[in-house]
This record gives sequence, C-alpha cells and structure tokens, in this order.
Amino acid sequence: MSLVLGPLLRHVDADSATVWVETASAAAVVVRAGPASGSARTFAVHGHHYALVEVTGLEPGSATAYVVEVDGEQVWPEPGSAHPPSRIHTLQPGRALRLAYGSCRVSAPHDEATHARFGVDALRTYGLHLADGHEAAPDLLLLLGDQVYADETSEAMRAFISARRDPDSPPGWELRDYEEYAEIYRLAWSDPATRWLLSTVPSAMIFDDHDIRDDWNISASWRRDMWATDWWRNRIVGGLGAYWVHQHLGNLGAASRAEDPLWQQVVAHEGPDELDLSAALDELVERADKQPTTFRWSFARQVDDQVRLVVVDSRAARVFEDERRSMVDDEEMDWLDRQLRGDVDHLLIATSLPFLLSPGLHHVEAAVEVVNGGLLGRHGRRVGEWLRRALDIEHWAAFQEGFVQVGSMVRDVAAGRRGRAPATITFLSGDVHHSYLVEAEPAPDGPDLQGPGTGAASRILQAVCSPMRNPLPRAVRAGVRVAARGRARPTGRMLGRRVPPSPLHWRMTHGPWFENLLATLEAGPEGLRLTWSTGVVVDGDHERPQWQQVARVDV
Repeated sequence: MSLVLGPLLRHVDADSATVWVETASAAAVVVRAGPASGSARTFAVHGHHYALVEVTGLEPGSATAYVVEVDGEQVWPEPGSAHPPSRIHTLQPGRALRLAYGSCRVSAPHDEATHARFGVDALRTYGLHLADGHEAAPDLLLLLGDQVYADETSEAMRAFISARRDPDSPPGWELRDYEEYAEIYRLAWSDPATRWLLSTVPSAMIFDDHDIRDDWNISASWRRDMWATDWWRNRIVGGLGAYWVHQHLGNLGAASRAEDPLWQQVVAHEGPDELDLSAALDELVERADKQPTTFRWSFARQVDDQVRLVVVDSRAARVFEDERRSMVDDEEMDWLDRQLRGDVDHLLIATSLPFLLSPGLHHVEAAVEVVNGGLLGRHGRRVGEWLRRALDIEHWAAFQEGFVQVGSMVRDVAAGRRGRAPATITFLSGDVHHSYLVEAEPAPDGPDLQGPGTGAASRILQAVCSPMRNPLPRAVRAGVRVAARGRARPTGRMLGRRVPPSPLHWRMTHGPWFENLLATLEAGPEGLRLTWSTGVVVDGDHERPQWQQVARVDV
C-alpha cells in the first residue's frame, strides 16, 4: 500500500484546506475535492516520506468529499471502507465555531481486557459517533498534548523496539530516535475509526511532556541530568523532529508556514530527486531545544470577528536562568502579549498545562516553588527539587513570574484595556487526568489594579479535558477532590512576600470528573456551550462503544 499514514485534515479556513500524508516511497500526491484540488511532492525525513497538500478554491461553509492520489493511484478512501467519505468542511464567517478538544491518549487495543486497564478511548468513540451520523462534525479538533507516550510504550511498540535494538540498554522500552517516533505515530493514528476521524475533522495540536518524556523541562537540573546521558540527544532531536513533521506543520496556515525556514526549502526544491530534510531538521530542532528563542512552536488563528484561538507552548520555551523561572521566555511572552487582545466575542487560550489549577493544587505548587527558591535554605532546595519531580510540580503555579504576567494580560483584556472586552476568555487545557470548569475574576488585591477599568466585563474560564484515554489511579482521585474545594486566593499570606499577588481569584464550579473524556465547545453570539462526553460499552460490545454525555455547561 503506497499510503502509510493519513490522510490527516489539518489547517482549514473559509476557502482552503491542508491535507497531510505519509507515503511508502517518494511520490507525487494529489488531493481532489470537487472542482478544487492541490498537489505536492513528498519530502524525506530519516527514510520516511511525507507530503503536505494545500487545496485552494473551496467554497466558504461547504462540505466537500475528497480523494487522495499517490502517483496517479487513488489511495483514499480505501476500497470497501465502512466509513462515510472524508469531507473538507470549510469555515463560514459569522457561523458559530464548534471545536472538540482533549489530551492524554495512550495507544492500546480496543478490547475487554484493555478497557479494564485504560478505559474506553474517547477519541475513537467520537469517531464512531460521527461516522454513524449522530451529529455534525466540529469545525476543529484541538489535541492538547500527550498524543503519544514516548516513555510509556505499548506492547505493539515494544515489539517494534525489540526487533531493532536491545531494550536492556538505555533508554530501555522508551523511544530512542526518529524511527521509533514514526512508528508510535503510526500506531496512534491507524485505527480505522480514529484514522477516519482525523481525515474529516480539521485538527490543531500542541505537545506536552509525554510526547517527549515525563517532566520534560521541569527544571534546570532535570535538563542537565538528561543531557548527561548518552541517549538523550537522539531522543529530543527525534521527538521534536517528528513533532515538526507530524503535528507542527499542519497547525499553520499558508502565510505562517511560508515563514518556516525548512518549509521554504520544501517549496523551493525543484530537483529531480526527493528533498531530504533529515540533517536540516535535526539541526533546527536541536538548536530550538538549546536556544528556544530561535524557533516558536506556539501559534494563533483568527477564525473571524467572533473567535481568536491562541495556542501556547508551555514546554519548550521555559526559562531557567539562575534564580529566574518562567513558563515562557521573553520573546515568547512578547508574542503572547500581542495575541491577547480583545475585539472578538470569544478569546480562547489553549495551553497543555492548566493555567488555573484546582485551588488546593495551585497552593501546593506555589509552596513547593518557594521552597525551591530558598525559603528553607540549601537543604530545603534539595527536598524541593525532589518534591518537584516526584509530584510533577511544573504547572503555571510553579512558574510564578509567567503566571502573573499572563494573568495580568487576561485581566486587562477582560477589563477592556486591550480593545473591546470579549464576552468570554477561556483557557482550554489538559494534562492533569481529570476534567473540570473554573471561573475566575480579577483579584481586588492583585497587582496594578489602581487604574480605571479594573472590573471584568468578560467571563474568565478554565475548561480542562483530560484524559482521552489514560485514567487517573483511583487512589489519587480522593486527593484531587479535596484539592478542588474552596477558592484560590494565592496572595502570599501563608508564605510571606515570596509568592507575588495573583491577578486572578478563582473557584471550581463544575467537576472534577475522572472518566476518559472528549469535550466540545460551541462559541456563538449567545455565549459558550461546553460539553464533556465519554465512551461507554453497552451490551458487551467493546468494539463499538456508545457516546454518552457526562456534563454540559452554558455560559
């Protein structure tokens, strides 16, 4: 079969769409959608062949079936497929935007034994639900991290690893290089229902730690420990390179993609042979890891006058400079400052790590960070670093500088200081393996609140959906429920002046829920509708779970 993986429908706007594929060899790829079409030659990365095809000339608000041809042979839809034709659904200005989102999904079989361990795969079940025609496809599928688990591999992935190297040598059963990343993406996206879903619903994606390794960039000492090994370079270069190919490129529209230096090489290539990007990609991503300011993984999309989506990299642009820690570096913060503006009805801020944790967890992370900062001296720092890694103390609360900066920007947007205040400002996140809704308000004792217009005209929300498939251990759930109580008022009273005043106060209004979930958000003139749903096995049919709503909130 000449089509190895895909097609994935990626960036779609009112009149164009981007389709991603992996092919078995160098080839010419054509996508035909009614009278519209697009073509591209493949480029190579470490022995794999990829094409990103832009289809132009589509009608706004249309739904057009498409086919994929490789070297003149139609390879999609597959003959005898049980699924409906894949369609490109273009955006229509003024129409309410509907997106689905979630995070944290292990790749494993869909049978009774695996369901007992990992639960039902919410993403796959949603694909079955849409394929059966129970509801219209959303405008966008937003995947907020841990699309693959590079450090917790499945039996199928372990079989692949053991066939090519000795797993008794580091990094053991974890992924080692680009070749293994290519295989784990194939496993994650090849199930027929999931593959069809990704072929017919436009997707945007951002990484989290397990896409590379648990606790990725949690601290400066963690980075030193990783780079001291003899296997980490291949891991981080392979992981970020595979991310650039499989996830990042398709996040971008044509104008943004044209600014990417590697994509410029793909477009400019005219020779008879396939362009091999392996060395150039390795160089780019290694430099991006060591010098984050040289490359931006974050991206933003202005859907129309109603909605702006800003997707923030909360992993690769972190700052570890002497005593200074921030979730994003200065260049990234300047970029974010330009994106967080009003003059839209709904501002969506997607970040894999929840900006607003449940109140108890936020206080714990802020306290551990203060210990790491020297509150209890040198020995306390050692204990603090151990706690940081053992308890995954790495969310926005553990990077107070960035937390206060972003919180202040959001507060100002809500107050109408950055253009017309949106009706809602909503953080969309995953990572924490439980789902919930938080509502926030400007803190009356927060920083820089003496000027006019400090009251919020916008509703400020944090809507978390995690996991799609990787449930939180039951022993941990009771602690999460306790942490969800009360109100977050992180003003530093318990820790003297070591925790800066927060620009926001918040409380959890709905949840936590612990099922494998996928959420949907509909943003229209009347406000937001948020829904969390799960897959449920009915009458023992583990192959085709049913889609069941867990919660719905109208804002």
